[in-house]
Amino acid sequence: MDPITSFQNPRVKAAAKLRDRRERDRRGRILIDGAREIRRALRHGARIVEFFACPALCRSPDARAALDELAAAGISAITTTEPVFSKLAYGERSEGVVAVAEPPRRALAELRLPTAALVAVVDGVEKPGNLGAVIRSADGAGLAALVAADARADFYNPNCIRASLGAVFALPVAAAPAEEVKHWLAAAGLAIVAARVDGGIDYTTIDFTRPTAIVLGSEAAGLGDLWTGAGVTAARLQMRGAVDSLNVSATAAVIFYEALRQRTPLG
Repeated sequence: MDPITSFQNPRVKAAAKLRDRRERDRRGRILIDGAREIRRALRHGARIVEFFACPALCRSPDARAALDELAAAGISAITTTEPVFSKLAYGERSEGVVAVAEPPRRALAELRLPTAALVAVVDGVEKPGNLGAVIRSADGAGLAALVAADARADFYNPNCIRASLGAVFALPVAAAPAEEVKHWLAAAGLAIVAARVDGGIDYTTIDFTRPTAIVLGSEAAGLGDLWTGAGVTAARLQMRGAVDSLNVSATAAVIFYEALRQRTPLG
């Protein structure tokens, strides 16, 4: 099949519209940009509907592996020229492959947690890149799941997928209203540790070996009153400079890996 050369091609235009969240929600489709991200989506159950490839850009080992895995799954490439592909690719990093997929969907009640589970909760996080970075750290530290409370960022925003390096497809994720999330955590028997600027306990002194939910707030507002009071441990990170807090993804990584340290046997 000859490569698509027209920006007005209906399939290209339809795929490009998936950058808009309303279009993703309306059609039940998402755009996955990047070879590693596509490969992880394939391996973890996202159904690839179609994919676009620009052969001139498919130079990396990951890109070639993605092409091979898609072909093995019986999905044929729609080839394009570089100018047309640029309409689909996200940002500066272009590996020559973009896929349209049906996103995995999981309700909060469908999450199945292991014994002594460690779970992340992000409340009101607005920036898809930050959400993706938190997901990437949660996956790296071996957390059981991540829940978005009062979600503002979309798990399947292309920037979130990219920032997570496709971990959003590997890590069980769900979204629900914050009140519902808090009730679910209590029903699951998870201790709640809320990262707060005004927290009274240093995070390194908290026992993360028990079943625990680590709750992180938005970039602008932090955590609201829901995450205070009985049943919530307010943790702090020491800040010794001029600023009083870290970016939410940095805070997440620090606490997740402290939990992993505590849970990793010596030797």
